[in-house]
Amino acid sequence: MDGLLNNSHNTIKNRFKITNNIVRLTRDLLLAGLIKMRYTTSNPVMTQNFWSNIQGQNTMTLQGTIGKLAYLLGVVTVVAFCAAYVALDALEAGNAGVINGMTWGGLFGGIVVAVILMIMRPENPAILMTIYAVMQGLFVGSLSLIFETFYQGIILQAAFGTLFITGSMLFIYSSRIIRPTPTFNKVIGSMVFSIMMLYLVSIMLYFFTPFQVPYLHSSGPLGIGITVFILCIAALSLISDFGFIESGVKWNAPKNAEWWGAFGVLVTIIWIYIEMVRLLSKIRD
Repeated sequence: MDGLLNNSHNTIKNRFKITNNIVRLTRDLLLAGLIKMRYTTSNPVMTQNFWSNIQGQNTMTLQGTIGKLAYLLGVVTVVAFCAAYVALDALEAGNAGVINGMTWGGLFGGIVVAVILMIMRPENPAILMTIYAVMQGLFVGSLSLIFETFYQGIILQAAFGTLFITGSMLFIYSSRIIRPTPTFNKVIGSMVFSIMMLYLVSIMLYFFTPFQVPYLHSSGPLGIGITVFILCIAALSLISDFGFIESGVKWNAPKNAEWWGAFGVLVTIIWIYIEMVRLLSKIRD
């Protein structure tokens, strides 16, 4: 009789352990799905399979992300000043080829590096992101000099405008006035993708045809309105970027996710700056 009781007791204990393990496994799977959902963002760099190649034991921190963002912005700024200096000498010498080379080379070079990052998803993206920052510094610096030549003071105005928009979006996000919900991220992500395709078509038309996208580059009321709309989408993209960083910190994302959070904000800030320059130039025309 005692043997039967012991066997029954052991059977119950074993079944309880199995059930408990199933519950724990189910909980872990649900948590993993929740984390993946939380990491969803409108930034095209971070797609649904973004986290498949992101690994590490240390976890993401806000301080680490800010430090990496400061580093990338510092690289862009230093290279931009150097590029502007070289472009100024080239302008005085009448050598437009140098300016065009830095502008288009920086733009397309940055696009190529960004595509490589999106496809490869390297575990340590620091080197490629630094190269991207250098490319964008060449693009931003030479382009800024071109606009400054025609519109004196426009670069300083655009820089302050970019700082104001970034600070405003950070305040709006921290105040929870706008939340990066999945619906919000999908809408903004769709808008960003559409704008990217529009600019791609515009560049192809510029190089291969005598035509251009109607009103996209015009200085009339409709052209200004289009640029204002694009600038608003760029600004709202920061909300999604901030949400990505906060979620990564909250759910203990791997340490190298700090690079991706910083990279997303960097891409958006550069985009905002370019749109600010375009808007101010249109208003002055």
